[in-house]
Amino acid sequence: MKTPFETNEILMGLLMGNTSIKGGYYHEGDRPDNSTEEDIVVNTIDLTVDTLPQIGTSNVNIYVPDTSKKIRGKMMVLPNRTRLKELASEVAAIIRESRIPGIKAVSGTMSIMGEPNTKQHFVNIRVDWNIQV
Repeated sequence: MKTPFETNEILMGLLMGNTSIKGGYYHEGDRPDNSTEEDIVVNTIDLTVDTLPQIGTSNVNIYVPDTSKKIRGKMMVLPNRTRLKELASEVAAIIRESRIPGIKAVSGTMSIMGEPNTKQHFVNIRVDWNIQV
């Protein structure tokens, strides 16, 4: 049986060093509160324990600093959509192409959210688990 700690480690192992992220890789709660870097944060929100298959869901949050753009004479802070899209595509492909014996990880939903305190946006990718071992 796997635990949420192990699914987090599986995600870290798949992603760490295999994306073009310019910042760090963190477990939930470990990312510095004031980080303005491109970072990836993983956490598992649920995972069945005493049944097979184990079914669960994890999050991969990809943080990217916002960009500034002049619109109608006013400087605006906007999501860096180009970079968010690039990193989200990389992460989704890594998860999609992963081959782990007895474990299937599937990219589920994807959404974009703002983080106004640090002038960043992040892509949230839900990872659905089906664990047979």
